[in-house]
Amino acid sequence: MSEIVYLRMKKNVDMTYLKKVNLKDIANISTKSPLKNELEKTPIYRITKKDRNVVIVDSFLVIDHLNKHYNDLEFQLIGPTHTIIRIQTHKKSPNILIVAIVWLLLFIGAAMTIMNFHYDVSMQEVQQKLHFLLTGEENQYPLWIQIPYSFGLGIGMLLFFNHWFQKRINEEPSPLEVEIFNYQQNIDHYLSHYENKLNDK
Repeated sequence: MSEIVYLRMKKNVDMTYLKKVNLKDIANISTKSPLKNELEKTPIYRITKKDRNVVIVDSFLVIDHLNKHYNDLEFQLIGPTHTIIRIQTHKKSPNILIVAIVWLLLFIGAAMTIMNFHYDVSMQEVQQKLHFLLTGEENQYPLWIQIPYSFGLGIGMLLFFNHWFQKRINEEPSPLEVEIFNYQQNIDHYLSHYENKLNDK
């Protein structure tokens, strides 16, 4: 009776050019077979510059390749059906001047957005009316409302994004992290469909 080898493809892997991809690099292996160490070192693919920045390794091709070399083993796949290899290139460190300019533009844009929103909803008039309702006096600049409101706006944004610089306030992901995760899932789905060579046949 042939030994069973369970394979679970890794979803995403980062590698560099001109590197040999072994089975252990793209899949987790579970088996009682004494050939486990040999299986882990089995070459599956070699990354070249022709691959550009993404390679899709389909589990069907992996199992087909392994069946040719290990006739006495039975391979069973669990989990993902492919691995996305992202090829890392040597990137230059970001230009501090460009980073500063982008940061400044984003800061000004965010400030303008908040100011335009407050202008559209007539926030100053609302605060003036609130001051009148609470004190019975009219005041064009109710600072005792405006100053705490400004601090509350900043603290609210901080709590909303769930971060204090590098420190996480709690274990829940921020809305921004959820959006980035969904975006990455969509990219992975697109790549697995259009970059998979089996889908072209």
